[in-house]
Amino acid sequence: MPGCLKLLDRYIARQYLANILVLFVFFFSVIIVIDFSLNFDEFVDIAERVARERRWEKSQLREALLAGTLVIDLWWPRLFQLFHYMLGVVLVGAMGFTCAQLVRHREFVALLSGGVSLHRIARPILVVAALMTGLQVVNAEVILPRLAPLLTRDKNEAGARGLGVTRQPLSADSAGRLFYAKTVDLDRGTIQGLWVWERDERGLMTRRITAERAAWDGSAWVLEEGSVALRADSSRPGAGRPETITRLETDLDPTALRLRRFEGYSNNLSTGQLTELLSRLRAQPMPPAQRIEQLERVRAGRPAVMIANLLTLLIALPFFVRREPTNMLVQSLKATPAALAALLGTLIGVTASMPGLPPSLGVFVPAMVLAPLAIAGMTSIKT
Repeated sequence: MPGCLKLLDRYIARQYLANILVLFVFFFSVIIVIDFSLNFDEFVDIAERVARERRWEKSQLREALLAGTLVIDLWWPRLFQLFHYMLGVVLVGAMGFTCAQLVRHREFVALLSGGVSLHRIARPILVVAALMTGLQVVNAEVILPRLAPLLTRDKNEAGARGLGVTRQPLSADSAGRLFYAKTVDLDRGTIQGLWVWERDERGLMTRRITAERAAWDGSAWVLEEGSVALRADSSRPGAGRPETITRLETDLDPTALRLRRFEGYSNNLSTGQLTELLSRLRAQPMPPAQRIEQLERVRAGRPAVMIANLLTLLIALPFFVRREPTNMLVQSLKATPAALAALLGTLIGVTASMPGLPPSLGVFVPAMVLAPLAIAGMTSIKT
């Protein structure tokens, strides 16, 4: 009997995993095809521009193939991002398809007649769902942070690699100094056109540092043609007269600039990077409370969403794991509102602030609400 149960577990787990893969392939294909069809002209224009830059002979076939290649290059990193966001929906959908297949072939009836509990039948589904959640953790903590530079690209940057050169707006370091850079090369760790303003406790400028170019040597910015000047109306000797400066030590290093570049893409940062970014923000003279709360919600929201996905699966299971054969389409119509309400409630709970609750606790409110519903649903299964 134990050997038969192991065979049963492998059979159901294999079928469930196959349905998960089919759903992901279906969703990914539909999304890519829709994006390519809606933006076909733009991708063709980009392909023509790339062909001119590489001095290729004009060929419509080559440009069409290049446009398709640009679409694939733009979207393959985004598939990992879609996997992270869509896993909860796919787990529930694949479970419904798996149970529908088992009911259609009367396999539930055969298992029940053999004395196998329906709770026992649900075990391989839950094991596979837990393994997929583990892959979600690896994806969020390892893969997405490494792909973050590729996830910031738009259509015009398809085919590009690295972070590239960008302008650095005013940013403060932990000492309260304001940094501005005309261009920053985050791949090489260099700055062109650096301006730094040092301020007193009232926020007034005391010194200004400028440099034509700066390069990070591992501990400080090495300045080329760097100069420092005191405020012109200062009473200190030498006020207004520039002096030469060659090094500038600060915690605003290339790593910090990368993190600030991706602040708008905080969901792509690992927990370690989010923790480092929070430490840097809290070290500022005037910490941005709203931004800190948002990042704390993102950091704590990841485990909350994963727990809620598994609880949603438990809530939807009783609609499909049934003792008697029934119409699975009707059961799907019944399960869909419950599953969507749970998933949407989780999304709202981890993105909206809860009055009176810290972000690290407020994001778990949906899971707290879903937990008793999941327990009630699983205990309601007649077996």
